[in-house]
Amino acid sequence: MARARAFTCSACGATHAKWAGRCDGCGGWNTLAEAAATGPGPRIAGGRAIALSPLSGDEPPPPRAACGIAEFDRVLGGGLVAGSAVLLGGDPGIGKSTLLLQAAASFARAGLDCLYISGEEATAQVRMRAARLDLVEAPLRLGAETALRDIIATMEAERPDLVVIDSIQTMWLDTVESAPGSVAQVRAAAHELVSFAKRRGISVILVGHVTKDGQIAGPRVVEHMVDCVLYFEGERGHQFRILRGVKNRFGAADEIGVFEMTGLGLAEVANPSALFLSERGQAAPGSAVFAGIEGTRPVLTEIQALVAPAPPGSPRRTVVGLDSGRLSTILAVLEARCAIPFTGLDVFLNVAGGMRVSEPAADLAVAAALLSAREDVAIPPDMVFFGEISLSGALRPVAQTENRLKEAAKLGFSQATLPARSRTGGVRGVRLHEMADLASVAGGMFGAG
Repeated sequence: MARARAFTCSACGATHAKWAGRCDGCGGWNTLAEAAATGPGPRIAGGRAIALSPLSGDEPPPPRAACGIAEFDRVLGGGLVAGSAVLLGGDPGIGKSTLLLQAAASFARAGLDCLYISGEEATAQVRMRAARLDLVEAPLRLGAETALRDIIATMEAERPDLVVIDSIQTMWLDTVESAPGSVAQVRAAAHELVSFAKRRGISVILVGHVTKDGQIAGPRVVEHMVDCVLYFEGERGHQFRILRGVKNRFGAADEIGVFEMTGLGLAEVANPSALFLSERGQAAPGSAVFAGIEGTRPVLTEIQALVAPAPPGSPRRTVVGLDSGRLSTILAVLEARCAIPFTGLDVFLNVAGGMRVSEPAADLAVAAALLSAREDVAIPPDMVFFGEISLSGALRPVAQTENRLKEAAKLGFSQATLPARSRTGGVRGVRLHEMADLASVAGGMFGAG
């Protein structure tokens, strides 16, 4: 009887019964390879029983080392855990190397033995950046190498507390027969570094390149190997940078740290809400302030909309900082449930300051900005919005209402429009406008519908 054949994707590990040019799991091309035949095999014997323990225990939490850059420590969950592996991704030129050089220098000044290994730059280039950032006095040791075998040997001999690898795509392992940056090399190099870090209790921070879709390049299994995955985001035209945690085994995910790019490097921003609203002028149609939550921190951002007559043909839908599918859904609800047409109108939507918003609670602020722009009615400058819009047009309450309102009150906002039945006792100085559905908002505030 012919043996069953199986093909495994080298990028995501998905298994297929027959070969195909494109993997159904991750969409990669020419990544399927025939897997070795497996069978029941002989009975495995000779192992030893492992020690089991109950869920309850008195083990202390893992020790953390703080670098002193509060925004960086916040995203890590309060500091760097010994023996942890962190993966940092971001667009080219966004400031990943600058951020990690500053963080590594801060960890070194705090007493950690730190190594910075660059596979993309010579040590002289790293020293030039350190001089520009005024970090030359930091007790940080540099190295320029891509051979992973030599890097592991150095880590074994030096036994540092922290090693920064910039970047994982440049590492080369001589036991893998493929070019540096390939899926096999990235996976093997990450596995060796993470395994060594766990065995020796050394923290490792890996820099990863991103694809044109904004995802970290290489197999997704690398993100599963590490303890923490961070993305460094921002628009080239803005000086603001967002460090966002998307995975953290030792802290809260979806936490953000806000930085400002200056001539002396990245400066942390203690109050991002005030920064994102700093350029807000007089009340104008199409502007609404959204009281959002990023991780554990409330952040206020400005949603800007412009609605204009479209030339003959298909109207444009341009979105910056928000999911375009979410905008299409809100426009459809406005047309179907509120009888407010956007046919024949170009719609432009922007989140000010280069911020990216993924929270469904931004629906109400987006709808308010669209209605304000369409009806040419300015929203009161002291009002914030938050709430999720369902397909029926109803407004759904969202979490952490109190924290959103407290942040709004701290920045001088005295009114808030939010869904009815929100769990809040109110905040002193903030008048609440509770709305049951989107039609009430359109008719009561803008006279539309």
